[in-house]
Amino acid sequence: MILPSGLARGYAANQRLDLGIIGLSGQGQRDAQELLKQGENIAAICDVDSTFLDLRTPDYPKARKYTDFRKMIEGQKLDGVIVATPDHTHAYISVWAMKHGVNVYCQKPLCQTVHEARIMAKVAAETKVVTQMGTYNMAQLETIRSGVLGEITEVHVSTDRPIWPQGFTRPAGEDPVPKTLDWDIYLGPAPARRFKAMYPEGHPIYNPTPEKRHQIDFKNAGLSPVPPVGVLYHPFVFRGWLDFGSGALGDIASHSMNVIFKALELGPPSAVEVVETSGVTKDMFPDWSVLRFEWPQRGAHPPLKIFWYDGGKLPPKEVGAGRGGTIWIGTKGSLPAGRGPFYGSAASAPPQARGGAAARPQTIGAPQDEVHKDWCDAVKAGKQAPCHFGYSGPFTEAYQLGNVALRVGGRIEWDAKAFRVTNNRAANQHLSRNDRKGWELKKIAGSAYNT
Repeated sequence: MILPSGLARGYAANQRLDLGIIGLSGQGQRDAQELLKQGENIAAICDVDSTFLDLRTPDYPKARKYTDFRKMIEGQKLDGVIVATPDHTHAYISVWAMKHGVNVYCQKPLCQTVHEARIMAKVAAETKVVTQMGTYNMAQLETIRSGVLGEITEVHVSTDRPIWPQGFTRPAGEDPVPKTLDWDIYLGPAPARRFKAMYPEGHPIYNPTPEKRHQIDFKNAGLSPVPPVGVLYHPFVFRGWLDFGSGALGDIASHSMNVIFKALELGPPSAVEVVETSGVTKDMFPDWSVLRFEWPQRGAHPPLKIFWYDGGKLPPKEVGAGRGGTIWIGTKGSLPAGRGPFYGSAASAPPQARGGAAARPQTIGAPQDEVHKDWCDAVKAGKQAPCHFGYSGPFTEAYQLGNVALRVGGRIEWDAKAFRVTNNRAANQHLSRNDRKGWELKKIAGSAYNT
């Protein structure tokens, strides 16, 4: 997709992009460091917590500092912004930037709700800026597309997430908002909540049961500095809250399911069902869940099921119990070998799937580089990046439907064209959010807000 001349700015050879980073406590810092390695210029940094602005200033001494992304986007000429804030603000910040003609790299998950995903794809198409969702994992793409496993009928995906607290409720009480934190901007479109710094003394989070111990091991998240055990909202632990995050699905399905959607060229699922779960609380996503996403026959392709396991749950023995990651089951074999109907057969993966340079199929489709480089190269060339919002928007709609199913605790049947759940009226309220006054996405998205 080539941008019109009004937006496709010309760049000289080896010219650096002037970029703004929004969100610096975790992934945003890693994004900024990677962009520096790519040779780009970090011209502006923004965070609602001045603690992180001060902490990162030595890394970007020439960057202008902001606590309000709107002032950064309106007050400084930038070639693009990186949105690495909590999930609930991804859509608002990205749409604000796109409406101002600024290219956007938005961290995964693209957004928090199904409706936001559709809006972001529409706004990207209208404004024609260069977009990219920050997601990885194209492993096995060539093998699956080559057809060596036959038609794919099942995929099983498991993850160790959540590695943050989930399954609790909000503790009572209120703490003073730190002077370093702009709590109003942090809340953004989410419901107004009183600030609370830590779980109270004696809360189970400080003495977790063995099955929840991984939820306080923040060192595994690669954070610097590492948050203290018991921190309630900020930094990092926002992911478990219904107000601010998207749970395990939002964190990892955006990676692990990407190759599935790309390789099989999937559209929207017809249904998502909760197989089993510890249950959503009134405030948080569940400790663990097992979900099944369903697609009907797609032309010559047979029906497909994607099974999702999180919180330590794994596929059954015949599929690959005790093994995490992604398991593909096709009509000719499985990857890894000996799974599903091929259980016990080490030869069920054809040579191309088992490995060996000579056996691997040639690259099929557009090549992908490192995701930050993909986006920067696309901005300079005036074309779209591989995981642009026109692709990642519908993809995000699909996996975020899993969170809708979790919210109602059962099966939902999805009509993507009508944009509604057809078998459970109550589920439709979870497709979108009632934005807090002053942060209404409808006011900045324009006609793209309409489904």
